[in-house]
Amino acid sequence: MSTISRPLLRSTRAPKLIDTLTRPLYWLYERQLLQTVRAQQRLPKHIGIIMDGNRRFARSIGLDVRAGHNYGADKAREVLDWCLELGIPHVTLWGFSKDNRNRTADEVIHLHQLFAEQARELMGDERLHRNRVRVQIIGELGDFPEESREALREMEEATRDYGGMRLNVALGYGGREEIVAAIRNLLAEKQRQGVALEELARTLDAGEIGRHLYTAGMPDPDFVIRTSGEVRLSGFLLWQTAYSEFYFCDAFWPDFRKIDFLRALRHFQARERRFGR
Repeated sequence: MSTISRPLLRSTRAPKLIDTLTRPLYWLYERQLLQTVRAQQRLPKHIGIIMDGNRRFARSIGLDVRAGHNYGADKAREVLDWCLELGIPHVTLWGFSKDNRNRTADEVIHLHQLFAEQARELMGDERLHRNRVRVQIIGELGDFPEESREALREMEEATRDYGGMRLNVALGYGGREEIVAAIRNLLAEKQRQGVALEELARTLDAGEIGRHLYTAGMPDPDFVIRTSGEVRLSGFLLWQTAYSEFYFCDAFWPDFRKIDFLRALRHFQARERRFGR
């Protein structure tokens, strides 16, 4: 597979850059935010991120939408570094939804290639192995090309025994479909055990369904960030986000800065989590 270029098309406008004169001020502000967030010692145990706005970012600077996905993939690696720096133990990144399959064939093909490329690059990334990051793909990959599925499987297998950060990458993911799959698997399990339907109906509880979700064995996300200004979940981890705190950021995903990330965390730390009490 050929390497995907960044960008695919050259823009007649330069991407937004922080002015040279203001760069030191941003650096000082970022440093201050980082110290403030660390001092609180109250960080999320599981962050979910809806990485939205790649296409709009590309269009805003005159690039092909596929270039936006390239920039978005680079941003995901950058944000992973920020999470490692702060010791966030669980991260779920939503990169491709079930509904995204309905986009143009060229865009979908490009995304499949990009996922395979990113998987191979991650496997060769010393930071992944040094921090013992375990990567798990969640979603339905049945209609992905074999090349993409194989690269993603190899990445999962290469990190299967790692005990550091747990990183979920949601591809071909839909929240309703996850719940349906969990219930189907639960029913199949009970059938193998010889449990009658009447008994299952009487004893079934949320915990049993939770054991069959993609995120089984992980804490539910306590904090969810969505970029691009959209104020909705679009089906992201529907079951698991019942008590999550949410933060909606206006920046397109490729424009999401460390300052934006730290502001979001500071916002989380200021909230009182009640869990219905």
